[in-house]
Amino acid sequence: MVQRTSETDIGYARVSTDEQDARLQHDALTRAECYRIFTDTASGSLESRPELDKLLDQLRPGDTLVVWCLDRLGRSIRHLIDQLAALQDRGVEFRSLQENIDTSSSGGRLVFHIFASLAEFERDLIRERTNAGLEAARARGRVGGRPPLLSGDKLRTARQLYEQKDMTVAQIGEVLGVSRTTVYRALRKETGALPTRQKKPSQST
Repeated sequence: MVQRTSETDIGYARVSTDEQDARLQHDALTRAECYRIFTDTASGSLESRPELDKLLDQLRPGDTLVVWCLDRLGRSIRHLIDQLAALQDRGVEFRSLQENIDTSSSGGRLVFHIFASLAEFERDLIRERTNAGLEAARARGRVGGRPPLLSGDKLRTARQLYEQKDMTVAQIGEVLGVSRTTVYRALRKETGALPTRQKKPSQST
């Protein structure tokens, strides 16, 4: 176990707009001796997290990012794994207090690799389903003339595929039977803004 000092542990807290405040997370992170805590308030999974961006910019090799629980950092298992992989590439450790995960320990690294394997499995399943959907759409000759807006299950699917980052917006629209403009418009209408997707960090083998 790496010897910790309060000068290397940085805390991150996140609350949604329907939550009262972040005191519970702040208290836990303070007890964990985080020397600084960044806090975001987010109302949707696609919203930007400016405080997290600031925190990530300040992290240096040897630092540890500490959260109260895993879902404070990642919007999904895959998003969480992408975040953790990026931290590992930078020499930054990760600690989740509720789940008792610490990537500076052998047990924590094992849990991380198990999560990564599950995320890769999920990625392969989505890719297979996506390819099958594209083939079916091409076979039926589906082009244009579709409903102008996405809603319900289709909107949730569009959001999930957008966050997975495996497909272009045009491909998402083809699978769902709408144009790429419709996909952009529907996601913007839901969240108020559509963030630019960043290139995913390379996965180490």
